Amino acid sequence: MSIIRPYGDTTGDGMVQVSFTLPIAHSKHAEGAAAQLANKMGIEPALVVHAKPMGPDFTFFVVYGPVKHLVDTDAVEVVERDFPLLTPKEVNATVKRALRRRLVVVGACIGTDAHTVGIDAILNIKGFAGEKGLEYYSEIKVVNLGAQVSVPHLVARATEEHADAVLVSQVVTQREAHLLNTREMSAAFREAYPAARRPLLVVGGPRFDESMADELGVDRVFSRGTTPAEVASFIVHRLITRSAA
Repeated sequence: MSIIRPYGDTTGDGMVQVSFTLPIAHSKHAEGAAAQLANKMGIEPALVVHAKPMGPDFTFFVVYGPVKHLVDTDAVEVVERDFPLLTPKEVNATVKRALRRRLVVVGACIGTDAHTVGIDAILNIKGFAGEKGLEYYSEIKVVNLGAQVSVPHLVARATEEHADAVLVSQVVTQREAHLLNTREMSAAFREAYPAARRPLLVVGGPRFDESMADELGVDRVFSRGTTPAEVASFIVHRLITRSAA
């Protein structure tokens, strides 16, 4: 069936659980405010199952209840993988055959973002989800610049290293910093490089929408759960496709 409802206690009961914070001190009145918000979100009746003070002026809530909304799975739009998923051995062989040199990848967390877990999961040899990072690939040279890298410095190092691809991880999302930083980075690379010579621009992080690549001016957006093999496979596929065009 293409029309489905959320599942909680029994099939099709529409039960959902949501959490949020309100700028109000914890009290019975605050719990009523949380229930009111949940009602306006379409959760009715709403049961406040958890309320915890977050300092003197904020309260964190968990609310449980049914919604009447339906999901049409036939109308779901997502970014599907449009490139073959290669093993490290296949990536190395393809790079050797197509580039006849090592592929150069420069990675960083830009702006004030100091969270390197994401970029390290893709680049470091220890990898992620049972897969080794790009440092493990013999035909890929990895330059990991770490955290809090300015956009001008990233462009300069990418130019110095003759980068084929630039990977940027963004975890901090307050005030849409990840989107602002990505747009700044994209604009800087387009100003510094002719279109035919610009390295691939790849961004990733848990709060990115994978469908925003064109809007952000990058070649690919990866969201949570992305593995090193997916990133390596995309880079190799896109570079070969671009060189053949």
